[in-house]
Amino acid sequence: MINTYKNHNHIYDAHGKQLCCTEESKNDAQTNTGQSTDNVCCSTDEKVNQKSNERSEAVDKNSVIKMFLPGIISLVLLLIAIYLDNALKPEWFQGWIRTVWYIIAYAPVGFPVIKEAFESIGKGDVFSEFLLMSIATIGAFAIGEYPEGVAVMLFYAVGEVFQSLAVKRAKANIKSLLDQRPDEVTILKENQPKTVKAETVTIGDIIQLKPGEKLGLDGTLLSETASFNTAALTGESKPDTKAKDDTVLAGMINLNTVAQVKVTTAYTDSKLSKILELVQNATAQKAPTELFIRKFAKIYTPIVVLLAILITALPYFFVENYVFSQWLYRALVFLVISCPCALVISIPLGYFGGIGAASKNGILVKGSNFLDVLASIQNVVMDKTGTMTEGVFKVQEVVFDKTFNEKEILEMVNVLESHSSHPIATAIQEYAGDVNHNIKLDNVEEIAGHGLKANVNGKELLVGNFKLMDKFSITYDIDPNSIVYTIIAVAYDRKFVGYITIADNVKEDAQETINLLHKLNVKTTMLSGDKSTVVKYVAEQLGIDNAFGDLLPEDKVNRVKEIKANGGSVAFVGDGVNDAPVVALSDAGIAMGGLGSDATIETADVVIQDDKPSKIPMAINIGKQTKKIVWQNITLAFVVKGIVLVLGAGGLATMWEAVFADVGVALLAILNAVRIQRMKF
Repeated sequence: MINTYKNHNHIYDAHGKQLCCTEESKNDAQTNTGQSTDNVCCSTDEKVNQKSNERSEAVDKNSVIKMFLPGIISLVLLLIAIYLDNALKPEWFQGWIRTVWYIIAYAPVGFPVIKEAFESIGKGDVFSEFLLMSIATIGAFAIGEYPEGVAVMLFYAVGEVFQSLAVKRAKANIKSLLDQRPDEVTILKENQPKTVKAETVTIGDIIQLKPGEKLGLDGTLLSETASFNTAALTGESKPDTKAKDDTVLAGMINLNTVAQVKVTTAYTDSKLSKILELVQNATAQKAPTELFIRKFAKIYTPIVVLLAILITALPYFFVENYVFSQWLYRALVFLVISCPCALVISIPLGYFGGIGAASKNGILVKGSNFLDVLASIQNVVMDKTGTMTEGVFKVQEVVFDKTFNEKEILEMVNVLESHSSHPIATAIQEYAGDVNHNIKLDNVEEIAGHGLKANVNGKELLVGNFKLMDKFSITYDIDPNSIVYTIIAVAYDRKFVGYITIADNVKEDAQETINLLHKLNVKTTMLSGDKSTVVKYVAEQLGIDNAFGDLLPEDKVNRVKEIKANGGSVAFVGDGVNDAPVVALSDAGIAMGGLGSDATIETADVVIQDDKPSKIPMAINIGKQTKKIVWQNITLAFVVKGIVLVLGAGGLATMWEAVFADVGVALLAILNAVRIQRMKF
């Protein structure tokens, strides 16, 4: 039975498909309760909205038929006319009747293009493809070549429909992302559920999330545990279990139990909102190839029109027995062939398809220009923690001098580390337990690349790496290089207390990542602020070409400068926040775990949403395949058009060859461009 509660929220399965309020469930409700379906969920006014998915599918089918309908009408009329012209040859199919028939056949596909041509001229774009096709087909009618005139415009119109369908398909992956955020949420007001518009929810409000519902805003989980489908954000449908106080994000689908979420971010500032904005703006960043073609078309088209005029006029002065209609026909053929449709359509479509394919795989590319950059990457420079390792540290051992109270020192270290969001701080907190708030810290200071400093009971407390000890002239009697694990050195009252060892696990697909990068002939380098022994140990495990540890942010910059100075293009993979200078310096900044921070999404050129390093070679491969397809289309268009242009100018090519050189090549290019969306990476 379906829910009759007036504030009922719809239920989705693990894949985001709506389960409640189907026609079947409404019929059951009516049968079992005897009430009209007008009183149940999704009835009367709501019926319209709840059938939107079914209707949209029907609309899509109807819209495709409507798109092809003008072409079908023109094709039928053209075929009948050609049959009458060449087979039956009736006496009545002559003169004005024949002319009117072909005009009627031309009208459904030709008039919209002529209208577009006038609108383009009104906008200042005089030499558009619409004008070329209009001149060519009207000219064909003027010299009595009616079948060719209709055929050229018919095939052009069909090509435009296929282009629209291809673009629609390319947008499908992005559209599915845009549909993930619900418009309404249920909040608790005085422990009573109330459904409100998501944009009206304020920070601090508590959202009640039933199983199958999508979260509308970012927040923290108040319930003890809850499982979520994060496919909207990561491309992964594998359930992600969250514990109390964990961050949960808009677009996640609650799977099992009723959960409560405290809102921490405004509707417009949610991670999903930022991701959507990023994806929507991606097409604004054009690749150099795309920009070149646009500029080329603006120069190329007027030249083509001028050449067509010259083909018509010049022979008058040089050719005996000059026949105007003959040379005009050649000029019209030349115009049709030279229309840059294949380039203007297929190249942006290729890049758009690349962005869509990346989005489908949980990789957000900020623009087609970055697909080109990815395609040419020769070096991948990566951070260690959180990129190639899980970033989940665990304390291995605590080695303190016996003269100090271990418990007391650990409590002070725990309080100081609570001021940091670094994964190491989390590990120490997990090991040491709850923070003792009775311990008061003064003058807390984070020293970049070194660690933390504070005063406790009037005495100086230092927690960080051994460079921090050196900086404050703290003497110690151990060799840090002899210990493989990450070491946290501790000093109190100007005396070396000892150290805490912490280990991090390599990510499951880290090895696969390095192998795939090497297959793509990409060199790998690891740069980390972690101690050199740890960094080199991880690098050796994975087969990374070069590794450098104990680096400050400025040291990372210098290392990247060195790589670039040797002539190699660089992609830097990190968190996008702490490594902002390196990200800015690199040719492509790739952020791992883009869900982690807003700054990541803003600073990186490419955002990998699910923390998987194997998406790095995938992104590079998508860039390479996109660029390959684009250049295949450019070569195809220029070669075919060049051959047929020469034949056309010499009178050896008819309007039918011209149709193939224009529309045929454009269709082949479009089909080639959409291939990338079917590829598996």
